[in-house]
Amino acid sequence: MNIRRRNFLLFFTVLTSLTLTQAQGKYFDIAKNLEIFANAYREVNHSYVDELDPNQIMRRGMDAMLMGLDPFTNYMSETDIEGWRIQTDGTYNGVGATGQRMGDWVTITEIIENSPAHKAGLVVGDALISIDGQSAKGKNEQQVLDFLRGFPGTKTDLMVRRPGAPKDVKITLERGEVNIPNVPHSGLVAENIGYVNLTTFSQDAGSNVAEAVIKLKDKNPALKGVILDLRENGGGLLNEAIDLVNVFVPKGELVALTKGKVPEWDISLKTQGPPVDKEIPLVVLVNRHSASASEVTSGALQDLDRGVVMGQRSYGKGLVQNTKDLGYNAKIKLTTAKYYIPSGRCIQSVRYKDGVPVDIPESERAQFKTRNGRVVLDGGGIKPDVLLPHDTAEGVVRALLDQNIIFDYATAFALNHPKIDSVEIFEFDDFEGFKQYVQEKKFDFQTPAEKKLQELREIVVREKLPLEVEIAGVENKIKSEKKGELERNKDRILHEIEQEIVGRYYFQRGKVRKNLVNDPEVKEAIKLLNDGARYKSILSGK
Repeated sequence: MNIRRRNFLLFFTVLTSLTLTQAQGKYFDIAKNLEIFANAYREVNHSYVDELDPNQIMRRGMDAMLMGLDPFTNYMSETDIEGWRIQTDGTYNGVGATGQRMGDWVTITEIIENSPAHKAGLVVGDALISIDGQSAKGKNEQQVLDFLRGFPGTKTDLMVRRPGAPKDVKITLERGEVNIPNVPHSGLVAENIGYVNLTTFSQDAGSNVAEAVIKLKDKNPALKGVILDLRENGGGLLNEAIDLVNVFVPKGELVALTKGKVPEWDISLKTQGPPVDKEIPLVVLVNRHSASASEVTSGALQDLDRGVVMGQRSYGKGLVQNTKDLGYNAKIKLTTAKYYIPSGRCIQSVRYKDGVPVDIPESERAQFKTRNGRVVLDGGGIKPDVLLPHDTAEGVVRALLDQNIIFDYATAFALNHPKIDSVEIFEFDDFEGFKQYVQEKKFDFQTPAEKKLQELREIVVREKLPLEVEIAGVENKIKSEKKGELERNKDRILHEIEQEIVGRYYFQRGKVRKNLVNDPEVKEAIKLLNDGARYKSILSGK
C-alpha cells in the first residue's frame, strides 16, 4: 500500500470516527435532556402547592421549545386538529358558525350556508346562553367552540337569546362535517372582465379556480381579462398553488423549488397539465395578509411575466411545513424547507417582531429577474407591480365596527325586514335613521387628536405648566369637529352597513359580491385590464 493511499485511509477513519462521536454525543444530549425534562415534569406535577393540569403544563413546555424556531413551527394538540383540517381540506366537524364575545355572552357573528347551524335555525345575532344545560355566561369564543365541537351525527341542545324574541329559544343542533367553499364567488365585475375570489388553498383550490375560469369563458366568449383575488388568503396546500398556476401557464413550467436540511428531500414542483388559458390578461390582487401558497402563486405568475400583481406587499412566508404524528391524535407542524420561486428568490421574511414580519428596506433585499428581465426582490414578501394604498376602516368607522354598533343595527334591520333585494340591487339609504340609532346607543370614540391631547394634558399636569385654558380651547375645537365625523365618513359607513346586512341574507358569498360594487382595488384592476398598452408595458418592464 503506498503512502498516499495509507494516509487517505487514515484520514477517512479519523473523520468517520469523529462524525460518529459527534452523532453519539448529540443523541446522548437529547436522551439526557429528555430524562431531565421528564423528571422535572413529574416533580412539578406531584409536589407543586396548587393542583395543576398536566396537559396545560406540557402544552406550555412544547410551545416554549418551538417558539424560538420560527412562527410557523408549532404543536397541535387533539383540540387543535380541527383548525388544521380547515386549512388543508376546507372541512371540519362542528356546527358551521362563528361567534364573538359581546357582554356576558358569545354572540353568533357568521353562519356558513347549508351548515348544521343554518339548517337548525341559528341566525346571526343569537347569543348563546347555554349548551347542553351548561351555562355559557362569561365564556370566551374558544371555550364555546370547544363545547360545540363533536362527531358528526351527535346532537347538542342550545338555548339562545334572540333579539326581538319574547323569551329564550331552544334549538337542537345535529353536528356534521362542515364544508367551507374556497371559491365563494366568481363572475363578471365589468363588461368582459371576469373575477375569481379564492379564500384559502384547501383541497381542490386549483381545480375550483380552473372550473370558474372555464365557466367565465364559456358564458362570455369575448372575455378579455381575469382578476384573481388572493387578498386575505393565508395560504394552505402547496400542491394547490402549483395547480392554480397551471390554470394560466403551460405544462412543465417550474413553479417552486423546495430546499431543506436533507438534500434528498428537495423537490422541483412543475405544472403537470395543459392550461385553461395561457394568453388571457391576468391581474392578481394581494395584500399584507396574502401568505404562503398565495405568495407562491402570485410570485410565480410575476416571475413568469404571466400576470400583473396589484395591491400591497404580501406577508413574506417562504417556508414549507409538514405535519408529523406524535401519538394520541397530536401533531407537530414542522418547518422542513424553504421554497424558491422561478426567478430563484425566496420571499421569506428574515426579521420578526412578536411573530409579525418586519419590513426590510429594499436596499437590503437581493435582486432577481423575471423571464422578461424585470427586477424583483427577495426576503420580504411579493412586491406588487402596481402598488395601491391599503383600504381599511379607520377612525369613527373602525370604532363603529369595534363597538358592534353596525352589527347590532344590522340585527335590528333583519328583524324588521324578512327579505331584501338581490345583492347587486340592494342599497341602504336610511343614513338619518342610522345616525339616530347611534345617538340612542350613546356611541362615543376617541380620535387620534384626542389621544394626543390626553398625552399632552398628562405632561402639563406632571410638569405643572399653566396651559389649562389653551388645552380646553383645543378640546372644544376637537369636539366640534368630531360631531361631523359620521357625515364625513358617510360613504364608507354605508358600505359597511350594506356588507353586514347582505351577509344576514346571502352569507359569505353575498358579502363578497356586495363588496365588489365599491371595491377600489377591483376598480383599479378593471381599469388596467381595459388598458392593453399599459398592461403589456408593465410586463415588458419598459
